[in-house]
Amino acid sequence: MNKNLPQDKSPVSQQDVEVAAQQPAKPAMKKRKKQEAARKRAAVPQKPPVPRARLKSRHRALLMSFLVVVVLPILAMAWYLWTQAQDQYVSRVGFTVRREESASAVDIFGGLANLSSSSSSDSDILYEFIQSQEMVQAVNASLDLNALYSRFYEKDAVFSLRPDANIEALLQYWQRMVKVSYTSGTGLIKIEVRAFTPEDAQAIAEEVYRQSTQMINALSAIAREDALKYARLELEEAMEQLKQAQQAITAFRSKNQILNPNADIQIQMGLLTSLQEKLGDEMIAHDMLLNNTSEDDLRVVEAKRRIAAISERIRQERAKFGVGGAMAAGASPDDEDYATLLENFESLTVDREFAEKKYTSALSNFDSAQAEAQRQSRYLAAFVRPTLAEAAEYPRRFILLGIASLFLVMGWSTATLIFYSLRDRR
Repeated sequence: MNKNLPQDKSPVSQQDVEVAAQQPAKPAMKKRKKQEAARKRAAVPQKPPVPRARLKSRHRALLMSFLVVVVLPILAMAWYLWTQAQDQYVSRVGFTVRREESASAVDIFGGLANLSSSSSSDSDILYEFIQSQEMVQAVNASLDLNALYSRFYEKDAVFSLRPDANIEALLQYWQRMVKVSYTSGTGLIKIEVRAFTPEDAQAIAEEVYRQSTQMINALSAIAREDALKYARLELEEAMEQLKQAQQAITAFRSKNQILNPNADIQIQMGLLTSLQEKLGDEMIAHDMLLNNTSEDDLRVVEAKRRIAAISERIRQERAKFGVGGAMAAGASPDDEDYATLLENFESLTVDREFAEKKYTSALSNFDSAQAEAQRQSRYLAAFVRPTLAEAAEYPRRFILLGIASLFLVMGWSTATLIFYSLRDRR
């Protein structure tokens, strides 16, 4: 029947026959498995399809609360910030307290701690003063802060000052608009002043700097006065003591009519020496007369009288040098002898010399204290002069709006969770 077809004479193995028989069976088995799985699925009861979710009343209430609590306040705040809030300009100033103190090379390292402590103390005082009511009153008296900060109150009541604000309200508003930063380690003070115009901000910053300078000058004057007070008291006391000593010597000279008892004593000593020499001459002349004449001679009698007179004068002059000698010499009871006069004069002279030395020392101490106080005087050194702004920096609208939005969303979410947790527990 198929004689014309070529026949394959090659031998076929039994294994090839089995493989060929199994190949058509694999697709059939897969098909049967799929059919069985489909029958099983058909046998399982199917759930009806879930209907589309509908908006319920509680959903509407939740959405409405979100709109009222979150969206509307954010929109209202955005409208106010971009339409009503006035631009605020910033002026910055920076300064530090310095001292005109040039210590020697030996005292430099030993005085660094005291210098730093004193400067820090002055800066601490200035830091508190800038934020105090006294500073607000001083600046308000000069620039009228109520008028500057309340000019836009009708349009921008949130960021403006009430026109009828008292000093307490003005102080609170001042602390909002004037920010002071202070570094205790370096003593640098930086001030940021806000106002509704660049010129107002700069004027306020300049006034703050001027008032701070006056405060430092006052502190320097007080410190200088304290440093000079004791030196001045010592000088006044020494001056009064010297004046009294000088007056005592003047009264002594006026009473005794002697400028210098020492010089007067020298004169008296010269007079006594001259009398003694003259007495010697008279005694020699008397002896020579006795060799040639008798004692009844008038020349001898006259010589004896001269000798007696000179001797009496010598006795009187010598008596003046002893205690009570003035009375012995026939002087008045009010007259004093040279010993008493010299004692009183030397006592007064010692008092005057002591007063002069004390006055000289007190004057030197006063000059030194004055130079030291002048050398350590304080002054305010500005490293940033009050600046004039060109663009507004406040209010920071996006930051304020973002913070408000965050808190509103958090508050609304928290309230919603609390409400539904309580509702589910019922």
